Amino acid sequence: MKNRTVIGVICMVLAVVITFAVAPLVNRLTSDTSEAIRLAKDVKQGVQITAEDLETVIVKTDSIPAGVINEGAKIVGKYAATKLFAGDYLTADKLTGEANTANDAFASLDGTKLAMSVTIDTFAAGLSGKLENGDVISMVVFDKNTGKATIPASLKYMKVITTTTAGGIDQDMIVKNEDGSFEIPSTVTLLVNSEQAKLLAKYDADNVMTVALVYRGTAENANKFLAKQDEYFLSPEYEEEKKAAEEQAKAETNVDDPVKRAGEIVAGEAEYYQVGGDENE
Repeated sequence: MKNRTVIGVICMVLAVVITFAVAPLVNRLTSDTSEAIRLAKDVKQGVQITAEDLETVIVKTDSIPAGVINEGAKIVGKYAATKLFAGDYLTADKLTGEANTANDAFASLDGTKLAMSVTIDTFAAGLSGKLENGDVISMVVFDKNTGKATIPASLKYMKVITTTTAGGIDQDMIVKNEDGSFEIPSTVTLLVNSEQAKLLAKYDADNVMTVALVYRGTAENANKFLAKQDEYFLSPEYEEEKKAAEEQAKAETNVDDPVKRAGEIVAGEAEYYQVGGDENE
């Protein structure tokens, strides 16, 4: 009888523990969950997000990052500000209201900036095929005559509109081959001003250019780099650089060139050319 009483007391104690300690803990572990919206598939940068790209899942509340957008209406129709992957939760800095394809960039040109393509001479020169729309890059210029490589202050920050393969396929439209490889771009199209366009045309013809990635991320931060570049073109430093370049070009033009002088004689623009002497003597 005594043993039964002891057993009964123990059972009552266990029941109280289960009721007031274990049960609430189990309840909490099973109920502290929330619905969350995340990507069901990879989405390339600049691509518009559709309802089919999203999935609703039940996850632990404390596993959901701060700032996650959990309303489909606020996501569908937006564009990926950077490359997104399946399973990603979506926050404001991952989305943008502006598309980032080449055609959208071309359509937004208003005369203040230009779109210009330059050649990617080698696999390495184009960042090994890893450039993406919206990247901010610097252009490294290698002078084959002097053997010197520089990043001109005028080409320090430029926005990549797209890269294009030899077959005319833009970066956001490239599809992987069956073996996982893809066609490498042969040109990069940049958003530039008129001065940058002239410099790029000159360097593209006479030098080797290599792309260096500066920033990849939100449009807001990318625009800070581009604004810094715009400020440079309003600075005294740029005016001095421009003046020095003009003087150098003038000096190169004035170098005595026998072939040029012969052409002037034939055209009647000069009387004669005296080799090794002064024509005024």
